[in-house]
Amino acid sequence: MLRTILITILGPMLWGTTYIVFTETLPVDHPLLIGALRALPAGLILLMLNPRIPPIAALKRHAAIGASNIGVFFALLFVAAARMPGGLAATLGAIQPLAVILIAAWLARRAPHPLQILAGVAGVIGVGLLVLSPETRPDPIGTAAAIGGALSMAVGTVLIDRWGRMGTPLETTTWQLIFGGAMLLPVALIFEGMPPAPGFTEVFGYGWLMLLGTAFAYFVWTRGIGRLGPSAVYLALASPVVATAVGAIALNEWFAPWQWAGMALVIGATAVGVSFGRRA
Repeated sequence: MLRTILITILGPMLWGTTYIVFTETLPVDHPLLIGALRALPAGLILLMLNPRIPPIAALKRHAAIGASNIGVFFALLFVAAARMPGGLAATLGAIQPLAVILIAAWLARRAPHPLQILAGVAGVIGVGLLVLSPETRPDPIGTAAAIGGALSMAVGTVLIDRWGRMGTPLETTTWQLIFGGAMLLPVALIFEGMPPAPGFTEVFGYGWLMLLGTAFAYFVWTRGIGRLGPSAVYLALASPVVATAVGAIALNEWFAPWQWAGMALVIGATAVGVSFGRRA
C-alpha cells in the first residue's frame, strides 16, 4: 500500500507545477486552448504505447470520465489560473476531497464517517494557511471556475473508481485524455483562436505539461484510484503544497510560521483521509 501511495502522489506533485509553468511559459490569454493541447496530444502519445480500441460500452464510460475529469476540469482550471492568484485557486480546489467523499457516500447510500469530513475540512484550512496572503482578492468568475473545476474532477474521480476497472489504468488514462481534449479543442478554437507561434520557452512549457504533468501524472493517478479507491483523492492536497514550494523557491523566500502550520495540517489530513478510507 505504501508503494502505491508514493507512486500515486507523484501525480498531484507534478500538477503542482502547472500554475508556474502556465503563467511563466505559455500564453495565459488562451486558457481553453492550453487545456486542450495539454490533454489531447498526451492521450495520443499514450495510445501509441497501447494501440487498442476498447469495446463501445467501455468507450462510452471513458468519454464520460474524459468530459468530467479532463474537458470540463481543464477548461475551468486554466480559466481560474488566468484570472486570479494560484494560491486562491488552490484553496478553492482543495474542496475536492470533501466533494469526492460526499458523492461516493451518496452513491453507496451511506453517510461518510465524521473523520473523513474532518480530514477534508482540515485539508482546506491547511491549504488556505499555506497559500493565501492578506492581499489576495477573489475574482467572481475565477472563484466559480475553481469551485466548478474541483467538483468536476471529484465526479471524474468517483467515475474512475466505479468504471475504471473496465480497462487497464493505461487504457482509462489514454481515452479520458483523448475524449476530454477532443471535446475541449473546438470550443477553444471558436472562442480563443490560435495562440502565437511558439518559441523555445513555449515548447518547453507544452512539453512539460503534456508529458510529465498530464500523460505520466494522470496514469499514476488513475492507477492509484483503482488500487486505493476514492480515498486517494486526499493525496491531491500535495498539489498546492508543491505549487507553494516552487513559488517560494522561485522568489527566494522562506515559509512563515503559519505556512508551516498549514503544511502540517495538509499532511495530517492526507494521512488520516487515505488511511481511514482504506480501512473503511
